[in-house]
Amino acid sequence: MKPKAIFNWSSGKDSAFALYKILKGNQFEITSLLTSINKEFQRISMHGVHVSLLEKQAESLGFPLIKMELPKEPTMEEYREIMNKTMSDIRSQDVTYSIFGDIFLEDLRKYREEQLGSIGMKGIFPLWKINTTDLIHEFLDLGFKTIVTCVNETYLDKSFAGRIIDKDFIKDLPGNVDPCGENGEFHTFTFDGPIFKNPINFEIGEIVKKTYPKPKSDHESQDEDYVFWFCDLISL
Repeated sequence: MKPKAIFNWSSGKDSAFALYKILKGNQFEITSLLTSINKEFQRISMHGVHVSLLEKQAESLGFPLIKMELPKEPTMEEYREIMNKTMSDIRSQDVTYSIFGDIFLEDLRKYREEQLGSIGMKGIFPLWKINTTDLIHEFLDLGFKTIVTCVNETYLDKSFAGRIIDKDFIKDLPGNVDPCGENGEFHTFTFDGPIFKNPINFEIGEIVKKTYPKPKSDHESQDEDYVFWFCDLISL
């Protein structure tokens, strides 16, 4: 009997590729997908994708979906409380592993492993330390299709929002941007590929600018904000 695992699904390319690797390895029973949702807007946290498209992904992938609803701007304490309750409920169903699409952020992996360890679970990271240039090219060569739904203006301008990731997109990235956006430069929505039973149909909507306050230091002006550009995707 294979051990049970929850899969942390962001809707983007790293999640899709990690799930592909896990399914190919056939070592775990995936009980469901887990996705963080902004409760007020019913959109995936950071990716900005509407829950209707997320549900179509889950249906096409053939897995149950657990939506972890978060307040609009949760404090760390609120986030931990909601996450702990969600994961404890999952753990009570004999699920002992939690799978992530993280690639090289050591602090994030350490945090995840510490939180999981506190409830008797372990983290699995199938993409860990894979060269991100190699990773994105393999992802595309396998036939996955993904679109950029959010860009951080610190790294990329508005024109990158709404672009399909292909070889030209990779060539156009500035040298300081990771080709998988692992530092938060951009986020994506994967709509087709070898793990999907059918493509996810959508049309591209408007590009929206949103700002979020930065943590202030003595060297920053008080009016600085993080600026993100979101490309709205409309389910068909």
